[in-house]
Amino acid sequence: MKNYLLDSLFINMLRLRAICPFSWRVFQFRTCSCKPLISQMITCTDEEQVFDLIEKNKAILSEKQVECAFNILWQFQKQKTSFLKNVDCIRDNPQFLTLHNLATSQMEFMNDDTLVNVLYITQQCATEAHDLVAALVTEAWRRLERFDINVLSKFSSCLANQNLYFSPLMGKIADIVHRNLETIEDLRSLSVLMVSISSLISQRFQEQLVNKTEHLFDTIDSSQVNVARRIVQFLRNIKYSYYPLLERCNKVFLSNMNHLDLDSISKILSLYHSLQFHSFEFVETAKKRLAEMIPLFDHPDGFVKLFVALGPIAGPEEKKQLKSTLLLMSEELTRQQALAVMGAMEEMESRNSHLIKKYLKISVIPSEISILVYALSILPSSHLDEVGISRIEAILPQCDLNDLNGFATSVLRWIHYDRKCLDNTTGKQLKLLQKLDHFGLQRLRKCNNLNLLWEELKSLKGDWFAESLLEETAGTLHRLMDEINYKNVAEIASFISRTNYFSTLLLDRIASVVVQQSEKIHPYVILDIILPFSIFNYDPPQNDEFFRICIQYLNSYLSGLDPLMLVFLGYSLATLGYFPEDLLKAIFNIKFLAKMDSQLEFLCSSLNMKVQFRLMELNRAVCLECPEYQIPWFHDRFCQQQYNKDIGSMNGAQQQIYKMLAEVLGGTNCVKASVLTPYYHRIDFECILDKRKKALPYGSHNITLGTLPETHWESHTQITGSRLPPGAERIALEFLDSRAFCRNIPHLKGKSAMKKRQLEILGYRVIQIPHFQWNSMALSTKEARMDYLRERIFGKSKS
Repeated sequence: MKNYLLDSLFINMLRLRAICPFSWRVFQFRTCSCKPLISQMITCTDEEQVFDLIEKNKAILSEKQVECAFNILWQFQKQKTSFLKNVDCIRDNPQFLTLHNLATSQMEFMNDDTLVNVLYITQQCATEAHDLVAALVTEAWRRLERFDINVLSKFSSCLANQNLYFSPLMGKIADIVHRNLETIEDLRSLSVLMVSISSLISQRFQEQLVNKTEHLFDTIDSSQVNVARRIVQFLRNIKYSYYPLLERCNKVFLSNMNHLDLDSISKILSLYHSLQFHSFEFVETAKKRLAEMIPLFDHPDGFVKLFVALGPIAGPEEKKQLKSTLLLMSEELTRQQALAVMGAMEEMESRNSHLIKKYLKISVIPSEISILVYALSILPSSHLDEVGISRIEAILPQCDLNDLNGFATSVLRWIHYDRKCLDNTTGKQLKLLQKLDHFGLQRLRKCNNLNLLWEELKSLKGDWFAESLLEETAGTLHRLMDEINYKNVAEIASFISRTNYFSTLLLDRIASVVVQQSEKIHPYVILDIILPFSIFNYDPPQNDEFFRICIQYLNSYLSGLDPLMLVFLGYSLATLGYFPEDLLKAIFNIKFLAKMDSQLEFLCSSLNMKVQFRLMELNRAVCLECPEYQIPWFHDRFCQQQYNKDIGSMNGAQQQIYKMLAEVLGGTNCVKASVLTPYYHRIDFECILDKRKKALPYGSHNITLGTLPETHWESHTQITGSRLPPGAERIALEFLDSRAFCRNIPHLKGKSAMKKRQLEILGYRVIQIPHFQWNSMALSTKEARMDYLRERIFGKSKS
């Protein structure tokens, strides 16, 4: 009895050591002839000593001692660096078979915790012990209903390690969790179970688990990184970007950044990317932490993981270091490592012809070939030969829309840059493009699930998709429109914004979902939801209620939103003519602008400039449309710098219009080209008509056709020059190219509509000349165009 109690004590101490990394020397005991076997195991310093004890005592080993042996062997393995070498060291020792047989014969005497623990360690140490694993799983299945939550979670993890996500046994575990969900209070164990059962639970059960997780989240302390990571993994598995939980998990990651290793940061970045969750603070702190690790990894296993995680977010200096290290070890990379590197290099807009050509011929998976073909297409002087074309054609039936789009983008690039015109290879590329069209259309027509369709649509971009599949995609979205709900509404809205495809049916459905399910919409996604309405200048039937809800949700969460997002939100609402006072006060204050400036330093140049332009445009809109807010105009210097860089020249249509306007108005001194208005709107042409509808001449400002006049800077908040004579009017004429309209119909977009509105506030009569009218058959002659301009400027009474 004494030895049994000692053995139990040692088992518990061993488990404690597995949780707390104490030294082996903590557990030292005096030598005595009756020293319990478990205490002897604990004092072992390597695997051989453990196996010696097993050999000497195999006839008397109890189930507790068997568990202890497994535990110690697993601790040795985790402490050493060469994982595979240690697996071989354990698996190939003859005494491991003895331990294997003892576990098989004694499993029915093991308690539940011991049984599952032995199963877990056996999976980690001996991948070939299939019979023992099967026997342990069968025994565990027999006891399943009596397992406590901790044992059940560990058992589910064992099944997941065997990829048994869809097995009846995992289904049974899901049922047990569902029946006992109200009584579960351990979020650590629940988070393991959530990940394990996520592939086979209903949407209603998913929501119950999300709600339970929110309820229990405050029961864990801020150091529980693994629990937070599993929660994010669960959300990724069920494809649900639930922002309240993501933000709480993100705070856990940020508070523990100094303790996160490469594996953890890499997994979190990958999960965020899949969920399209953007945390500026996490990316910046992760980038700094990963950059510190560059000198630490000189072996392909670790370096590739670092390259994939850091590469897409790295600064110029870090990218240079990564690429130079990659060149040194490129010959050592395995096929999978090379493909991972190529995927990261695509995001980095970088390339390595040696890696691409080395692996293209051996890849058989569509997504892999797509990555490699795309990378090859952006290399200088590259060429897709007949072998490459044949490999693509062979896998087309297996491809999803992402793969097809990648191939099409690459083929179009080759066709565009091929100097040999329509030679034999280029002809085959054109035929390949037709096949890509065919398979893309077929895939869309067969789709009957909106969430599955979205997984393929969310990353699509490029000319091929827009030209070949956009109409069919819109038709598919119309067909599946009833499946739009609070979970996917922001994603669908974001996709519509990117495509420039105007559909009142889809926009009305989006607005309806927001109004009907408003309590489930998180403020974090309001920008994505509002954006298509702003871009397309569209008010839905439930206009007042829709925007009231969106603005109300924003006002309740202003302090929690990223400064850059607030700027884009303010601009999008201003485009539609909405100016929420709380939002504008949050943006136009010194503290906010200073915080935004600190973030701009870390953005790429294009995004940096986009944010600054949006802030300027919002500032202009507020000054012009809401002067009662008394927000000052502070963008004179910024605008002057930008317009000095972009003097530009008139395009062909503008030159035609300028020449004809001079004839219609009575000379070049009666029309100004490229005029800067107050608050720095640039308009194509300006003229002034007196009260008799006669054009008034300006001073001498003749310009060479095709060039724009030099700008003389001054404070631009008032129209310069003399006041207009009584009854005179100032006219702005704008030529609107295709960018001002939706892709599928000639509907004026929000940015051009806002500009017209603001020019009218400044006192202009605005004449917009759409490209589709100017280039139409009706205006195919000079006389017809001259009449068109006369009618637009002077009215029908003017001949």
